[in-house]
Amino acid sequence: MTASAAVEKSTAPKLPPRRPFHPGTRMWDETGLITFSLTAGSAFLLQTMEPTISAVVDEHSTFRTDPMGRALRSLSSVMMWVYAGEEGIAEADRLRSMHASLNTVDASGFKHQALNSFSWAWVLHTGTYAFTKNAKYFSRKPMTDAEKQEYYEEGLQLMRNFSVAPKEIPADYAAFEKFFDDVVDNHLQATDTARDYLRTIRSVAAPKQLPKFLHPVWKAAVAPVGRMQYFCTVGTTPEVARRKLGLEWTAADERKLVVLGWFLARLVPLLPERLRYFPIAYEARKVERDRARLRKVIQTRPI
Repeated sequence: MTASAAVEKSTAPKLPPRRPFHPGTRMWDETGLITFSLTAGSAFLLQTMEPTISAVVDEHSTFRTDPMGRALRSLSSVMMWVYAGEEGIAEADRLRSMHASLNTVDASGFKHQALNSFSWAWVLHTGTYAFTKNAKYFSRKPMTDAEKQEYYEEGLQLMRNFSVAPKEIPADYAAFEKFFDDVVDNHLQATDTARDYLRTIRSVAAPKQLPKFLHPVWKAAVAPVGRMQYFCTVGTTPEVARRKLGLEWTAADERKLVVLGWFLARLVPLLPERLRYFPIAYEARKVERDRARLRKVIQTRPI
């Protein structure tokens, strides 16, 4: 059974109409936190292990030649999905349009299409996985089964905004977990793209515009960040995927990740909101508070 067929056998959920995200959702409150990036790496790693995504990324992505630029563009795009209102839907349409021509043929002659319905859906499914893993390690308490289901229902909105085919969407979070494990076990592969990605995050190359004489300074400055990103990426990747890639993860490593997560879960909430959230998320939240104050003034105006 293929990964796509495994989804088709479940009852597809009823998808909402396309619409922007607003305050009051878990996605709004947590996607923009700076700790988002610590599990975003495992999402991208799982994407590069999917054969079609791997083939397309291998030929068209700049993650090897411009890793910092590529990471910043990807991060900004994700922030747009949640915090940019109607422009977030336009961003989803832009990405679909951009990926429509990103096709490639592998060594066996098989044609991979970026908008293949399963591969397109898998990108967002890895985000669902990464979000729940983030809560497990980098928040004060992991998500309950009920909270995971509530978040999954929010994720259906994102899938609708990205025009994901209903046949690729499990009915609920419990079905998603079974589907996800099946894909990791039976569909993902140890690709060269995935291995190259791990190398790039471990030692991030200097931006192209940085003068060469500053490259040693850059290397020294980002080395600790790269080690932490690599450590968190490997640690939050499913064990089956780690084994496929030949990645070692010990009980001591797991304890270190738990301690790091405990520390960050208590430190990050103490930071000012401007530092706690990525710029697009911070500005969107600020604008929404201003709108709420305006509505309150309007509602209490003398008549």
